Amino acid sequence: MRTIVSALLFLAAVAVPADPPENKVLNSNSAPLGEIAVPAVADGISADKVLVIGMDGLRHDRIAAADAPNLDQLMATGTFGASLLYTNPMAATSSGPGWSTIATGVWPDRHGVKDNSFSGKRYDLYPDFLTRLENLDPAYSTFAALDWKPLGDQGTFGPKIDSRVILDGDANGYPAEDARIATAAETVLRQENPDAAFVYFGNTDIVAHNSGAGSQAYLRAIATQDAYVGRLLAAIRARPSYPGERWTVVVTTDHGHTDGGGHGGSAIEERRTFVLAAGPGIPAGARPLDTRLVDVTAAVFHALRLAPPATIDGRRIDQRSGDPFETVPLSGRADETGVPAGVLGFSHTMPASWTLDTSRMPTGGVQEWRGWSLTTDEFWSRAQRDQWRELNVRSRGTFAVADSDEWDDKSHGAGTYDSTLVTPAYPVTGRASVRLGYTTHYRPEGAQKAQVLVSFDGGADVLVKNYTAEAVSKVESLAVSVPAGASTMKVKFRYFDAANNWYWAIDQVSVS
Repeated sequence: MRTIVSALLFLAAVAVPADPPENKVLNSNSAPLGEIAVPAVADGISADKVLVIGMDGLRHDRIAAADAPNLDQLMATGTFGASLLYTNPMAATSSGPGWSTIATGVWPDRHGVKDNSFSGKRYDLYPDFLTRLENLDPAYSTFAALDWKPLGDQGTFGPKIDSRVILDGDANGYPAEDARIATAAETVLRQENPDAAFVYFGNTDIVAHNSGAGSQAYLRAIATQDAYVGRLLAAIRARPSYPGERWTVVVTTDHGHTDGGGHGGSAIEERRTFVLAAGPGIPAGARPLDTRLVDVTAAVFHALRLAPPATIDGRRIDQRSGDPFETVPLSGRADETGVPAGVLGFSHTMPASWTLDTSRMPTGGVQEWRGWSLTTDEFWSRAQRDQWRELNVRSRGTFAVADSDEWDDKSHGAGTYDSTLVTPAYPVTGRASVRLGYTTHYRPEGAQKAQVLVSFDGGADVLVKNYTAEAVSKVESLAVSVPAGASTMKVKFRYFDAANNWYWAIDQVSVS
């Protein structure tokens, strides 16, 4: 529903630390509609600063058609990573779970928000990034300006934040409330000294609901919010201390919209999100495929030269996975009819030193899925949506899939699916044990089997993990004992005895 964009600015003076004032909140009833009294903001302690801008329901593929010079400039000078959301049963493509994912840096299966009721929220365990800063050091100055009231009332951006402006766009109208939010945030950024700020604009979502994301009205709404972004960036540059500060700007959104307007479902257009970040150390013009919505919290901490919290799912915007799957060029559809012709997303060619064994596979079947295949979230979920493929949120970019369910949709020879993916030989000399890590997304049905095996120095396979129950979107970390004298270890992912029996996906395999 809401969208957040990030950009990075440079250099300003070190602020003099001061005791923070009592936390303050300004509600929409505190001032007439046309004006807003901004509560005092604590004096910050860092020359490294970060501004996160959230734009609700902003379809990133519509920015190019809009008059949006500030977003265009941030994309040119920063790193822009697009990705797709989960769907039900993990969570709806709605604002409550979307903003909770952005704020907390964890996926809905951890923060607990599945829809706009906020039922099941676990902000006590996974607070927003501004509250995390306050918990780390109350001397950090934090500020939030919101015009979707539930983000404040439900605690998505919590009461520990030094200063919050909470307006009610649903009651007073988002065009007017967005304008007030822009003015309040502009004043704070120009005249006060926050270390970290979050500013939320909601009208893009409202216009998309009313007129559709394919409409001219939606493009005009993007242009209006882009002008607000320009005002915030100008306010930062006008700060007297700006020459000695290092600013990072992040922009993002909570979900997409259909062309006709609407979200909450599983269409690709509803699932579209992005994280845009510009600032010190962030590559200009980069378009990574492995960025995810949970990365905003890590971006905030990295901007302040802090280690990202160990309990989050996200990682730094400038950090690439280094996964060898990302090096393989992907092809367009072969047999799949639900995937548009221009969408690239599968390959049976594995990275260097990886091996694909299809010797026990029957002939025929759907070509894309005959044996383990490399694919992407969009390609795989377009092949057949609403079968939980969209829940593979902990994979990034390109990942490996054994999908007997889709393979079985075309006639094939006698027998069942049986394919093994084999890693390179990892050095284990002198180790008593190593740790095998990977992400897994496994959905079982019927007689299918999924096994993780290891082989030392080309010897017999040893079973490490046998999947018998559902392991949806999980990070595995398995201890593997190393025999005395062993020098290398290969890992084998075997999926077999399967036909029309769902799938198994893995990614980010590592041996440490």
